[in-house]
Amino acid sequence: MQPNALIASLADPGIRALAALGRVRSYPKQALIIHEGDVADTVFIVLAGRVRVFSSADDGRDVILDVLGSGEIVGEMALDGSPRSASIMTIEATTMAVIDAATLRERLKSDLDLAMLLVTELLGRLRKTSRVVKQLALGDVYERLSVVLNEELLRSPTGRSIDGLTQQDLADRIGASRDMVNRIFGELERGGYVQVARRHISVLKPLPARW
Repeated sequence: MQPNALIASLADPGIRALAALGRVRSYPKQALIIHEGDVADTVFIVLAGRVRVFSSADDGRDVILDVLGSGEIVGEMALDGSPRSASIMTIEATTMAVIDAATLRERLKSDLDLAMLLVTELLGRLRKTSRVVKQLALGDVYERLSVVLNEELLRSPTGRSIDGLTQQDLADRIGASRDMVNRIFGELERGGYVQVARRHISVLKPLPARW
């Protein structure tokens, strides 16, 4: 699909207008787009594909904070000129609109609708972060896993399957071991809730509230 067609295919008109401010670039699978700690000067919008948002712990482990797909904004904190707070890597071949932060700041001065779009995006990201922190502090492993799975289902075109995430990806994202996640999936499969193949999870019926 041509770059202009990718931008035109975005559902939200505000996101389309924002993407039109940038230049379109394509990245291969596992390309590091943003490195944590770098000086920030660009904002990205995913046009096609998916990216992983992660932070590196002191012991060298990567903690997955989120997975973002088409129509979602990446690196919006570049607007204040601070160093990047997390790293971004493509999960698959990905096309993005790359917007210069200075250009965006200038546009925000005269475009109230665009400013409100970014405020709404930041508030939504803050609420999600607060929810994740609460889950990590108070929820058990199954509760954290079911929340992530249900979030990914909402992003799925079919609402019934999740592609591209391994059990290790999910374990990193919820702060658990791969063995624990593997055991939970085994029990969910035996219960007829899910069917798991390589990088593909089919949810056959609503997940139970607790396990």
